[in-house]
Amino acid sequence: MGPCLGTILRMVKRNRHTRVICIADNVIPHEKRPGDKPFTQYFVKPIDAFITMSEKVMQDLRIFTQKPAQQVVHPLYDNFGEALDKETARKHLGLPADGKIILFFGFIRPYKGLDLLLEAMQIITTQQSAINNIKLLVAGEFYEDRKLYDDLIAKLHISTSLILRTEFIADSEVKYYLSAADFVIQPYKNATQSGVTPLAYHFEKPMLVTNVGGLPDLVPNGKVGLVAEADPSSIAAKIAELYTLGENHFLPQLREEKKKYSWQLLTQKILGLARP
Repeated sequence: MGPCLGTILRMVKRNRHTRVICIADNVIPHEKRPGDKPFTQYFVKPIDAFITMSEKVMQDLRIFTQKPAQQVVHPLYDNFGEALDKETARKHLGLPADGKIILFFGFIRPYKGLDLLLEAMQIITTQQSAINNIKLLVAGEFYEDRKLYDDLIAKLHISTSLILRTEFIADSEVKYYLSAADFVIQPYKNATQSGVTPLAYHFEKPMLVTNVGGLPDLVPNGKVGLVAEADPSSIAAKIAELYTLGENHFLPQLREEKKKYSWQLLTQKILGLARP
Protein backbone atom coordinates (compact mmCIF):
# COMPACT_ATOMS: atom_id res chain seq x y z
CA MET A 1 0.00 0.00 0.00
CA GLY A 2 3.02 2.32 0.30
CA PRO A 3 2.98 3.63 -3.32
CA CYS A 4 -0.81 4.12 -3.24
CA LEU A 5 -0.99 5.88 0.13
CA GLY A 6 2.21 7.85 -0.45
CA THR A 7 0.79 9.24 -3.70
CA ILE A 8 -2.53 10.15 -2.06
CA LEU A 9 -0.69 12.01 0.71
CA ARG A 10 1.33 14.01 -1.81
CA MET A 11 -1.91 15.00 -3.57
CA VAL A 12 -3.52 15.99 -0.25
CA LYS A 13 -0.58 18.22 0.65
CA ARG A 14 -0.61 20.24 -2.55
CA ASN A 15 -2.70 22.87 -0.73
CA ARG A 16 0.41 23.61 1.40
CA HIS A 17 -1.45 23.74 4.73
CA THR A 18 -2.88 20.26 5.45
CA ARG A 19 -0.90 18.33 8.05
CA VAL A 20 -0.77 14.55 7.99
CA ILE A 21 -0.47 12.48 11.17
CA CYS A 22 0.19 8.75 10.83
CA ILE A 23 -0.79 6.18 13.47
CA ALA A 24 1.81 3.49 12.78
CA ASP A 25 1.05 0.00 14.03
CA ASN A 26 3.88 -1.58 12.04
CA VAL A 27 6.57 0.26 10.11
CA ILE A 28 8.42 -2.93 9.19
CA PRO A 29 6.02 -5.73 8.16
CA HIS A 30 5.92 -8.99 10.12
CA GLU A 31 6.30 -11.00 6.91
CA LYS A 32 9.09 -9.45 4.82
CA ARG A 33 8.68 -9.01 1.07
CA PRO A 34 10.72 -7.40 -1.75
CA GLY A 35 10.10 -3.67 -1.93
CA ASP A 36 9.28 -3.16 1.75
CA LYS A 37 11.99 -0.55 2.36
CA PRO A 38 11.51 1.72 -0.69
CA PHE A 39 7.71 1.51 -0.42
CA THR A 40 7.87 2.49 3.26
CA GLN A 41 10.26 5.35 2.55
CA TYR A 42 7.93 6.67 -0.14
CA PHE A 43 4.95 6.49 2.21
CA VAL A 44 6.75 8.11 5.19
CA LYS A 45 8.22 11.10 3.37
CA PRO A 46 5.09 13.35 3.08
CA ILE A 47 3.92 12.65 6.66
CA ASP A 48 4.39 15.45 9.21
CA ALA A 49 4.27 13.48 12.46
CA PHE A 50 3.62 10.02 13.86
CA ILE A 51 1.88 8.19 16.68
CA THR A 52 3.31 4.79 17.66
CA MET A 53 1.90 2.41 20.24
CA SER A 54 5.08 0.64 21.34
CA GLU A 55 8.77 1.38 21.74
CA LYS A 56 9.58 -1.25 19.10
CA VAL A 57 7.57 0.59 16.44
CA MET A 58 9.21 3.86 17.49
CA GLN A 59 12.64 2.28 16.98
CA ASP A 60 11.62 0.93 13.58
CA LEU A 61 10.23 4.34 12.61
CA ARG A 62 13.56 6.01 13.41
CA ILE A 63 15.20 3.91 10.69
CA PHE A 64 13.16 5.88 8.15
CA THR A 65 12.60 9.34 9.66
CA GLN A 66 13.41 11.69 12.53
CA LYS A 67 10.16 13.63 12.23
CA PRO A 68 8.12 14.35 15.42
CA ALA A 69 6.56 11.27 16.99
CA GLN A 70 4.73 10.38 20.19
CA GLN A 71 4.28 6.97 21.80
CA VAL A 72 0.81 6.22 23.19
CA VAL A 73 -0.60 2.90 24.37
CA HIS A 74 -3.48 1.56 22.29
CA PRO A 75 -6.78 2.67 23.87
CA LEU A 76 -9.31 0.08 24.99
CA TYR A 77 -11.57 -1.63 22.49
CA ASP A 78 -14.81 -0.67 24.21
CA ASN A 79 -17.10 -1.14 21.20
CA PHE A 80 -17.75 -4.85 21.77
CA GLY A 81 -20.03 -4.44 24.76
CA GLU A 82 -19.51 -5.11 28.45
CA ALA A 83 -18.10 -8.26 30.01
CA LEU A 84 -20.49 -11.06 30.87
CA ASP A 85 -20.26 -13.54 33.70
CA LYS A 86 -18.34 -16.65 32.69
CA GLU A 87 -21.27 -19.03 33.03
CA THR A 88 -23.50 -16.99 30.70
CA ALA A 89 -20.76 -16.61 28.09
CA ARG A 90 -19.90 -20.31 28.09
CA LYS A 91 -23.53 -21.34 27.82
CA HIS A 92 -23.97 -19.08 24.79
CA LEU A 93 -20.92 -20.63 23.09
CA GLY A 94 -21.75 -24.20 24.13
CA LEU A 95 -18.59 -24.56 26.23
CA PRO A 96 -18.06 -26.54 29.44
CA ALA A 97 -19.47 -24.55 32.35
CA ASP A 98 -16.87 -25.47 34.96
CA GLY A 99 -13.71 -26.39 33.02
CA LYS A 100 -10.45 -24.51 32.65
CA ILE A 101 -10.36 -22.57 29.36
CA ILE A 102 -7.57 -20.43 27.92
CA LEU A 103 -8.12 -18.32 24.80
CA PHE A 104 -6.10 -17.66 21.65
CA PHE A 105 -7.98 -14.88 19.87
CA GLY A 106 -7.55 -13.23 16.48
CA PHE A 107 -6.34 -13.96 12.97
CA ILE A 108 -4.07 -17.00 12.73
CA ARG A 109 -0.85 -15.88 11.07
CA PRO A 110 2.68 -17.35 11.28
CA TYR A 111 4.11 -14.70 13.60
CA LYS A 112 1.37 -15.18 16.18
CA GLY A 113 2.83 -18.49 17.33
CA LEU A 114 -0.23 -20.70 17.56
CA ASP A 115 2.07 -23.63 16.74
CA LEU A 116 4.10 -22.84 19.88
CA LEU A 117 0.93 -22.81 21.95
CA LEU A 118 -0.21 -26.15 20.50
CA GLU A 119 3.15 -27.65 21.44
CA ALA A 120 2.79 -26.14 24.92
CA MET A 121 -0.63 -27.79 25.22
CA GLN A 122 0.97 -31.13 24.43
CA ILE A 123 3.45 -30.58 27.27
CA ILE A 124 0.63 -29.66 29.67
CA THR A 125 -1.56 -32.62 28.76
CA THR A 126 1.27 -35.14 29.25
CA GLN A 127 2.25 -33.82 32.67
CA GLN A 128 0.53 -34.67 35.93
CA SER A 129 -0.66 -31.30 37.20
CA ALA A 130 -3.66 -29.40 38.50
CA ILE A 131 -4.47 -28.16 35.00
CA ASN A 132 -4.73 -31.51 33.21
CA ASN A 133 -8.34 -30.80 32.21
CA ILE A 134 -7.53 -27.51 30.52
CA LYS A 135 -8.99 -26.64 27.11
CA LEU A 136 -7.50 -24.25 24.57
CA LEU A 137 -10.16 -22.22 22.75
CA VAL A 138 -8.85 -21.00 19.39
CA ALA A 139 -11.10 -18.24 18.05
CA GLY A 140 -10.14 -16.64 14.76
CA GLU A 141 -9.74 -17.18 11.02
CA PHE A 142 -6.76 -18.83 9.35
CA TYR A 143 -4.60 -16.46 7.33
CA GLU A 144 -2.38 -19.32 6.15
CA ASP A 145 -2.82 -22.97 5.20
CA ARG A 146 -4.95 -24.65 7.87
CA LYS A 147 -3.47 -28.05 7.00
CA LEU A 148 -0.20 -27.09 8.72
CA TYR A 149 -2.07 -26.81 12.01
CA ASP A 150 -4.31 -29.82 11.46
CA ASP A 151 -1.22 -31.93 10.83
CA LEU A 152 0.48 -30.59 13.96
CA ILE A 153 -2.60 -31.24 16.11
CA ALA A 154 -2.74 -34.83 14.85
CA LYS A 155 0.98 -35.31 15.45
CA LEU A 156 0.72 -33.99 19.02
CA HIS A 157 -2.47 -35.98 19.82
CA ILE A 158 -4.13 -32.96 21.46
CA SER A 159 -7.43 -32.70 19.58
CA THR A 160 -9.44 -33.50 22.72
CA SER A 161 -7.83 -30.54 24.49
CA LEU A 162 -8.82 -28.04 21.80
CA ILE A 163 -11.97 -26.12 20.93
CA LEU A 164 -11.58 -24.73 17.42
CA ARG A 165 -13.81 -21.85 16.37
CA THR A 166 -11.80 -20.88 13.30
CA GLU A 167 -14.53 -19.20 11.29
CA PHE A 168 -15.37 -15.50 10.99
CA ILE A 169 -16.37 -14.11 14.39
CA ALA A 170 -18.89 -11.27 14.30
CA ASP A 171 -18.32 -8.23 16.51
CA SER A 172 -21.45 -9.12 18.47
CA GLU A 173 -19.84 -12.44 19.48
CA VAL A 174 -16.48 -11.08 20.68
CA LYS A 175 -17.71 -10.40 24.22
CA TYR A 176 -18.73 -14.02 24.64
CA TYR A 177 -15.30 -15.39 23.73
CA LEU A 178 -13.39 -12.98 25.98
CA SER A 179 -15.82 -13.42 28.85
CA ALA A 180 -15.75 -17.22 28.64
CA ALA A 181 -11.98 -17.54 29.09
CA ASP A 182 -9.93 -17.71 32.27
CA PHE A 183 -6.85 -16.21 30.62
CA VAL A 184 -5.87 -14.79 27.22
CA ILE A 185 -2.70 -16.26 25.68
CA GLN A 186 -0.56 -14.37 23.14
CA PRO A 187 2.30 -16.73 22.17
CA TYR A 188 3.75 -14.47 19.47
CA LYS A 189 7.11 -15.18 17.81
CA ASN A 190 7.60 -11.50 17.00
CA ALA A 191 5.44 -8.47 17.58
CA THR A 192 5.30 -4.71 17.82
CA GLN A 193 2.14 -4.47 19.87
CA SER A 194 -1.13 -6.39 19.79
CA GLY A 195 -4.75 -5.32 19.48
CA VAL A 196 -5.66 -8.34 21.61
CA THR A 197 -4.00 -6.73 24.65
CA PRO A 198 -6.38 -3.75 24.98
CA LEU A 199 -9.24 -6.13 24.23
CA ALA A 200 -8.19 -8.28 27.19
CA TYR A 201 -7.85 -5.16 29.35
CA HIS A 202 -11.38 -4.10 28.48
CA PHE A 203 -12.81 -7.48 29.50
CA GLU A 204 -10.43 -7.64 32.50
CA LYS A 205 -8.77 -10.89 31.53
CA PRO A 206 -5.23 -11.60 32.78
CA MET A 207 -2.81 -12.39 29.96
CA LEU A 208 0.20 -14.44 29.07
CA VAL A 209 2.43 -12.81 26.47
CA THR A 210 5.80 -13.77 25.08
CA ASN A 211 8.93 -11.70 25.57
CA VAL A 212 8.95 -10.20 22.08
CA GLY A 213 8.58 -6.67 20.74
CA GLY A 214 6.45 -4.34 22.82
CA LEU A 215 4.26 -7.02 24.42
CA PRO A 216 6.02 -7.14 27.83
CA ASP A 217 5.78 -3.33 28.11
CA LEU A 218 1.98 -3.58 27.96
CA VAL A 219 1.63 -6.55 30.32
CA PRO A 220 3.67 -5.98 33.49
CA ASN A 221 4.92 -9.39 34.58
CA GLY A 222 3.25 -10.75 37.69
CA LYS A 223 0.80 -7.84 37.87
CA VAL A 224 -1.67 -8.04 34.98
CA GLY A 225 -0.35 -11.31 33.60
CA LEU A 226 2.84 -13.26 32.96
CA VAL A 227 5.63 -13.04 30.40
CA ALA A 228 7.01 -16.25 28.88
CA GLU A 229 9.81 -16.87 26.44
CA ALA A 230 8.72 -17.72 22.90
CA ASP A 231 9.13 -21.47 23.27
CA PRO A 232 6.64 -24.22 24.18
CA SER A 233 8.25 -25.21 27.50
CA SER A 234 8.23 -21.68 28.86
CA ILE A 235 4.68 -21.06 27.65
CA ALA A 236 3.49 -24.30 29.27
CA ALA A 237 5.17 -23.44 32.57
CA LYS A 238 3.66 -19.95 32.63
CA ILE A 239 0.16 -21.25 31.85
CA ALA A 240 0.50 -23.53 34.87
CA GLU A 241 1.68 -20.54 36.93
CA LEU A 242 -1.36 -18.49 35.84
CA TYR A 243 -3.64 -21.13 37.32
CA THR A 244 -1.52 -21.46 40.45
CA LEU A 245 -1.80 -17.72 41.08
CA GLY A 246 -5.45 -17.53 39.99
CA GLU A 247 -7.43 -14.79 38.25
CA ASN A 248 -8.02 -12.80 41.44
CA HIS A 249 -4.27 -12.35 41.93
CA PHE A 250 -4.12 -10.16 38.81
CA LEU A 251 -7.45 -8.30 38.84
CA PRO A 252 -6.62 -5.36 41.20
CA GLN A 253 -3.49 -4.35 39.27
CA LEU A 254 -5.14 -5.07 35.91
CA ARG A 255 -7.97 -2.66 36.74
CA GLU A 256 -5.46 -0.01 37.80
CA GLU A 257 -3.31 -0.45 34.68
CA LYS A 258 -6.45 -0.32 32.52
CA LYS A 259 -6.87 3.38 33.38
CA LYS A 260 -3.88 4.25 31.14
CA TYR A 261 -5.73 3.09 28.03
CA SER A 262 -7.65 6.29 27.36
CA TRP A 263 -9.01 7.52 24.02
CA GLN A 264 -8.77 11.08 25.36
CA LEU A 265 -5.00 10.73 25.77
CA LEU A 266 -4.64 9.55 22.18
CA THR A 267 -6.69 12.43 20.77
CA GLN A 268 -4.70 14.95 22.82
CA LYS A 269 -1.44 13.62 21.39
CA ILE A 270 -2.78 13.73 17.82
CA LEU A 271 -4.01 17.31 18.21
CA GLY A 272 -0.68 18.32 19.71
CA LEU A 273 1.22 16.89 16.77
CA ALA A 274 -1.22 18.51 14.31
CA ARG A 275 -0.25 22.01 15.42
CA PRO A 276 2.40 23.53 13.10
